[in-house]
Amino acid sequence: MSFDYDLFVIGGGSGGVRAARVAASEANAKVALAEEDRYGGTCVIRGCVPKKLMVFASSFRRMAEEGRAYGWDMSEGAFDWPGFRGKLHAELDRLEGIYRKLLANAGVETFDARATVKDAHTVRLSTGEEKTAKHILVAVGGHPVVPEFPGAELAITSNDLFHLDTLPKSILIVGGGYIACEFACVLNGLGVEVTQYYRGEQILRGFDGEARGLVATEMQQQGIEICTGTNVLEMSRDDCGVRVKATNGDERVFGKVLFATGRDPNTKGLGLEEVGVKIGRRGEVEVDEYSQTAVPSIYAIGDVTNRVNLTPVAIREGMAFVETVFKANPTPVDHDLIPSAVFTQPEIGTVGMSEEAARESEPVEIYSTSFRPMRSSFAGSPERVMMKLIISQATRKVLGCHIVAPEAGEMIQLAGIAVKMGATKEDFDRTVAVHPTMSEEIVTMRQPARTA
Repeated sequence: MSFDYDLFVIGGGSGGVRAARVAASEANAKVALAEEDRYGGTCVIRGCVPKKLMVFASSFRRMAEEGRAYGWDMSEGAFDWPGFRGKLHAELDRLEGIYRKLLANAGVETFDARATVKDAHTVRLSTGEEKTAKHILVAVGGHPVVPEFPGAELAITSNDLFHLDTLPKSILIVGGGYIACEFACVLNGLGVEVTQYYRGEQILRGFDGEARGLVATEMQQQGIEICTGTNVLEMSRDDCGVRVKATNGDERVFGKVLFATGRDPNTKGLGLEEVGVKIGRRGEVEVDEYSQTAVPSIYAIGDVTNRVNLTPVAIREGMAFVETVFKANPTPVDHDLIPSAVFTQPEIGTVGMSEEAARESEPVEIYSTSFRPMRSSFAGSPERVMMKLIISQATRKVLGCHIVAPEAGEMIQLAGIAVKMGATKEDFDRTVAVHPTMSEEIVTMRQPARTA
């Protein structure tokens, strides 16, 4: 049977674009890609990139105070949200253009249309066209969800935040994950009065307990009100914004209410189940270690599979797919020991096991230190940072590394190489410290803080 294409990719995010252009440029495959919204996906258009630019913008607010401590005559000015937002969207437009150009240069045919799966080898476009392909790759990502409750329609999500005409004077952020905490810090830095509700006992569930505790303390110290064990019962319109009734008995009015309580895969209405692809409880496409679905010709990568929902992981999955399908080199996706960062203020950089998880798996030693870094100490700031290593007593390998500090994301990338290679505590000890830096503490901790 002849097909229109060797590969048809549904979704123009980072994973889908990488798979499409590599298959076309390196494997000489005939490739098409359909995207119903903007090229670049969640990361470039409504996630990592605009969020990180907002992190940068929010960090300048405290510079004046710190600068004065270092002898500079500086005063805090007003933040120009419309000016920043205009430049932000111009940058996103530029990046989307790069994605389109990369596909065009690789010879990938693109369709600005929604694509659904008709059968194992056919996709139907919203334009009415149908295209056939030997292989179909689903890379449609996910979307934020708001739970059902009275007044839920008044909530905004992270998708809406970058399009606000003005910043609210106050905002309630509901959720305790990394997206909720990052935007709490960003908006606080931009001068918004921030309250955060989280139904659990402590924010950032799943991260190392000591690390998440320090981040929570620092957030509160910066003026963010964190209410744990608290959820929203109902919301209603108010002349001044949104009136919120909470499970802790509070009834308050906020300028905006942002829900960051989870994301679901974008599989609804794609036709996948109808052709035999298995879909999980959250709507995720079920795949094997090679990203293959129950239908042999259909594969899926990225957030739509709900494995590890990070952009670099989606890109790696896309590359592994091309190796497997188009280069005759079966390549399973390696999801072990992935470094990651949370862009709170201060940031969390983490790779490997948390102390809590490690304790349950084997006897460990914990090396941990928390201190005021030189920059903060001189300026009279109470800010603290933390460096932490989780060590196997049996093998001496570093099972986990956790950093809470400014630029922790930059530090953990390099530490992640050592942990991925199987470095031991003694390997870290043999490494000479770079002085004076915060990160030198990673190689100078000699005595365990505790064993378990």
